[in-house]
Amino acid sequence: MAQPQSGIVPEPSASALFLILRVRDPEANRMAVGGVLAQTPRLAAKVAALDRRARLVCTASIGPEFWGVLSPGKRPAGLRPFKAIDAGALSAPNTGGDLLFHVISTRHDLNFELASRLRAALGGRVEVTEEVHGFRYLDGRDLTGFIDGTANPKGKARAAVALIGAEDKAFAGGSYVFTQRYVHDLTGWSRLSTAEQEGAVGRRKRDSKELSGRAKLPTAHIGRVVIEEGGKEIEIVRHSFPYGTVSEAGLFFIAYTKTLDTTEKMLARMYGTAGDGLRDRLMDFTRAVSGATFFAPSLRELSRLGRG
Repeated sequence: MAQPQSGIVPEPSASALFLILRVRDPEANRMAVGGVLAQTPRLAAKVAALDRRARLVCTASIGPEFWGVLSPGKRPAGLRPFKAIDAGALSAPNTGGDLLFHVISTRHDLNFELASRLRAALGGRVEVTEEVHGFRYLDGRDLTGFIDGTANPKGKARAAVALIGAEDKAFAGGSYVFTQRYVHDLTGWSRLSTAEQEGAVGRRKRDSKELSGRAKLPTAHIGRVVIEEGGKEIEIVRHSFPYGTVSEAGLFFIAYTKTLDTTEKMLARMYGTAGDGLRDRLMDFTRAVSGATFFAPSLRELSRLGRG
C-alpha cells in the first residue's frame, strides 16, 4: 500500500488545529495551490524538527469540487460533497471547503506555527472559512463531561478502518474525511441529572462503561452510532477535539474512513432520518454549524497533485 499521510493513523494528541480554506479562482490558482499541497509534508517536517518530543504531524485533504480542478481525469471513487440534512428541528449544514489542514501535536504553539506557514505560502489565493484550535479536556473528555472516543479503533485496526486498499487501488493509502463543528448547549445539559446524561449517551459518566439492560435507551448516542452489518460493526477513526471559549464551545468532529457511506449511515440514525422513527437524544443539546467532506491522498498522490 502507498504510504499514508502522517496524521491519519496516530492516536489523537493533546492539541489539534483544523484549518479549512476556500480557493479563490480555482482554475487560475490550481497549480500554485497544488504546489503548496505537495510541499506540506516537508513544511510539517521542518516545524516538527523544532521539538521532536511534540510529535507534530499533519494531514492535507482536498474537497470534492477542488479535486475536480486539480485532477479532472483521476478521482477517488467515493468522493462527493456532504449532503446537508434537514430533519425538522434538527439540521446539519453543508458549508464545504476546498482544503483541510489537520495538525496535531502536544504543543499548541507548534500547531499554530505550521498553520501560519501554510497560510503564508498560499497567500491571497485562499480565504479561511474555518479555523478551530482543539484541546485535550481533563482526562480525554468531551465538554459534556463524558470520555470521548471510547470505541475508537486501536493499534493496527486504525489503519484497516481508515485507509483505502484494494477496493480503489489507484488511491490506496488515502482516506475519506468528514468534518462537522458542533456547538454545545452546556447550560441545558447541566440541568440534567447524571442519570439522565448517562441515558442520553449510553455510558456511565465516571468510567465510560457501556450501560446495559433497560438503562441503555434506544435513543442513546452510542445506540444510534454503533451499527452492525453482517454481524460486524462498521467503524471510523475519530480525531475529534473539544474547542471554544466561555462564550461558545463544543466539539470539532473529524472522521477518517474507507467510505463516506459509513458516516452517512451514522448521521441518518443520529438525525432521525434512518426510517425507524428514532433519533439521538444527545442532539437535543448540540447543533452542527458546519459540515464538509474531503479526501486525504497518500503521500505519492499528494506529490502528483502538485505537479498538475
